[in-house]
Amino acid sequence: MSIFQYISLALQQQEEAVNQIKEKIANAPDSSYETGVVIATYLPFVLLVVFAYGTFYFVRKERNKEQ
Repeated sequence: MSIFQYISLALQQQEEAVNQIKEKIANAPDSSYETGVVIATYLPFVLLVVFAYGTFYFVRKERNKEQ
């Protein structure tokens, strides 16, 4: 598989995920369900950013110790 096929597949999966989220919100029993869906959607991204920053900070701190 070429890189373009991987990108195309990823975009298709993202589109399907967005459609599923829209469907869940449309069929939600109340507004608190929508809040839960939004939190569950963004939480993995936020955790990844926090992990990446923590790793960057730790590595930078260790490099400064060596100098």
